Amino acid sequence: MTDKQGLPSRHATVGPERAPHRAFYHAMGLTAEEIARPLVGVVSSWNEAAPCNIALKRQAEVAKRGVVAGGGTPREFTTITVTDGIAMGHAGMKASLVSREIIADSVELTVRGHCYDALVGIAGCDKSLPGLMMAMVRLDVPSVFLYGGSILPGRWQDRDVTVLDVFEAVGSYAAGRMPLEELQALEKVACPGAGSCGGQYTANSMAYVSEAIGLALPGSASPPAEYESRDAYAERAGEAVMHCLRAGLRPRRIVTRRALENAAAVVAATGGSTNATLHLPALAHEAGIAFDLFDVAEVFKRTPLIADLKPGGKYLAKDVHDIGGVRVVLKALLDGGFLHGDCLTVTGKSLAENLADIEVPSNQRVVMPVSQAISTTGGLVGLTGNLAPDGAVVKVAGLAHRVHRGPARVFDSEDACFAAVMQRAYAAGDVLVIRYEGPVGGPGMREMLSTTSAIYGQGMGESVALITDGRFSGATRGLCIGHVGPEAAVGGPIGLLRDGDMIAIDADAGTLNVELSDEELAARRAAWTPRATDYQSGAIWRYAQTVGPARYGAVVHPGGAAETHVYADA
Repeated sequence: MTDKQGLPSRHATVGPERAPHRAFYHAMGLTAEEIARPLVGVVSSWNEAAPCNIALKRQAEVAKRGVVAGGGTPREFTTITVTDGIAMGHAGMKASLVSREIIADSVELTVRGHCYDALVGIAGCDKSLPGLMMAMVRLDVPSVFLYGGSILPGRWQDRDVTVLDVFEAVGSYAAGRMPLEELQALEKVACPGAGSCGGQYTANSMAYVSEAIGLALPGSASPPAEYESRDAYAERAGEAVMHCLRAGLRPRRIVTRRALENAAAVVAATGGSTNATLHLPALAHEAGIAFDLFDVAEVFKRTPLIADLKPGGKYLAKDVHDIGGVRVVLKALLDGGFLHGDCLTVTGKSLAENLADIEVPSNQRVVMPVSQAISTTGGLVGLTGNLAPDGAVVKVAGLAHRVHRGPARVFDSEDACFAAVMQRAYAAGDVLVIRYEGPVGGPGMREMLSTTSAIYGQGMGESVALITDGRFSGATRGLCIGHVGPEAAVGGPIGLLRDGDMIAIDADAGTLNVELSDEELAARRAAWTPRATDYQSGAIWRYAQTVGPARYGAVVHPGGAAETHVYADA
C-alpha cells in the first residue's frame, strides 16, 4: 500500500519539497520504501510508574511487527499515565482524571504533528484506556485498541488477594484488628507482577468496554499481562489496523450510540467501575454523540448483573479469562437480548458475527447466563433527587445495604474525612459527605478509595453511607455515592449541607435527597460564596478553567459536534 493519495502522511513524505522531512526518517534508518508506506503510530503508556504499565513496551514491539507484516511502517511513541493506586489518598490523586485529557491530547498532537495514517493504542493504567480511545475517536484515523492485561492474583493466607485487600487492611490495622506484621506481609504479596489491578475495577471495566464497543480485537482484553498469548494479540492488532486502513474503517463508524449502549451494558453486567459513567460520555463527546450519565444509567437499569466479580463478588479477571474471556460475558448478554449485535467492530464484522462460535460454559460460576442472573438490574445505579439534580452513581453489586437515612457529617475535603475515619470520629448511621472534590472544586475529582477502604477495614462498611462530588475507585465497595452534581464548587446542593441535615438514600428507587425545604435550600444558596483552591497555575489550574460537569463526562473541549473538519480527512 504505497499510494498515499488521501492519507495524512503524504503531507510529510511525498514530493521533492518533503526531502528535508524524509531526511529525518533516513536518519532513523528507514529506507525509501519504508517511508513510502503508510505511517502507523504505535502508542503505549509504558513507564515504570506501576505494574500496570511495565509489560506494555514488549507488546508495542510485537504490535510493530504486525504493522510491518500488514504493509505499514510503525512509529512508536509513548504517553503519560498517573497510576491511581500510588496517587490514591493524597493530593497526587488530583492529577489522575486530568491525565485522561493529557493522554488524549498528547496522542492527538503527536499524530497531527507527524501526519500518521493509523493508530494502535496499548494501555494499562485506568485513565490511559479511555484516554487512548478518546484520541482514536477524535482523530478518526483507522485504529485498534489493545489492553495491556490484568495482574495475576496475589496469594495470602490461602486466598487470592488484590491491592484492595491492602487498602482495607490499613483500616483494619488502624482499628486494632490487624497487627502491623500482617499488614506488611500482605503488602509484599498482593501484587505479584506486571498488569493492571485484577478485580473489576476501572482498568478491567474499560478493557471490557473496548471489546464491547468494537475498538479491540475479540478476546484481546482477557489474557493477563504476563501471559505470552498477549503477544499474539499485539501482533494481530498491528495487522488488523492495516486491514482497517485499506478498508477505510474508522472509529466513528464503530463508536455509535448503539455501541455505547453495548459498552454500558458490559459494565453493568460485570459490576464494573462507576468511572465508566465519566468515560463513556467523554468517549461519546469525541464523536459528537449526546450520551450523558442518565443515558448510561438507563442502560444500567435494564441490564442484568451476570458476572460475580470483585469488589462486590468473588472472582477476578484471571477467572474470567480461564472460562473464555470477555467474549463469554458478551455472548451471554447477546443471547439474552441485551446487546445490539449488528454493531460494527475493527474486525470488519459485526459484534454478533465475532461471537457466533462462543458458548457460555455451564461448569462454572464466574459468568452466568441471563436466565440465572445474579440480579435483574446491573451492578451500578444512577441516582437523582434534590441533592443531585444532575445525577450521581453508586455501585450496588454485592451490596445488601442499599437504603439509608442518617445525619450528614460534612467534610470539605477527602483529607479531613480520612483523618476523622482513622480517628473513628464518626458513628454508625452517619452519612459522610465529602465535598469540594469535584472536577472544578478539587480540582480534578479525586477518587476516595483510601477512605472507603479504611471504613470497610474498620468493620463499618455496612453501617454508614458516603456521598461526594468526587469519585470512587472501581475497587470501592459499600453505599458510596459519587459524581454528585452539580458539584459544591459551582453552588450545587451538596455545598449547602450542614452537619446533622438528614439525608435519605434509596439505591433501589434511584433517589438521593436531603430533607430540607426548597425555601431553606434557596436561603442557604443565597448565603453561599465560592471558594478558591490552592491550584492557581499549572496543568491542574488550566483543567479547572475548562472542565465541564461530571454528568457529561468532565470533558474540557467542545467535542465532535463542534468540528468543522476531522484530522483523518486532512
